Amino acid sequence: MKQGDIWELYLNPTKGSEQSGRRPAVVISGNMLNTYLQVVIVCPLTTSVKNYKGNLIIEPNKKNGLSAISEVLTFHVRSVSKTRLDKKIGSIALKDVETIKKTLNDILKF
Repeated sequence: MKQGDIWELYLNPTKGSEQSGRRPAVVISGNMLNTYLQVVIVCPLTTSVKNYKGNLIIEPNKKNGLSAISEVLTFHVRSVSKTRLDKKIGSIALKDVETIKKTLNDILKF
């Protein structure tokens, strides 16, 4: 598992307004954490695109393996056990990971 990889994962059980169900998510944690810990930090994706300010919109292509335009739900960032990750779908460019991290940084500032 590497930073920028998109994995299918299962987020249940959840509570309240947390993202739930089986969905793709992009790994945003650094590769050292991904190598040595049993958790990774991810942001779930949705095909219900709302264009929230700062969220990355991903067009499907062969590299990312997505089948529909998807929005990275940066504000739903969470740490998950690697056992929740089912299969690798694809990956995004590191410049896109940087966009996600910038948005996360903006969220944490205000």
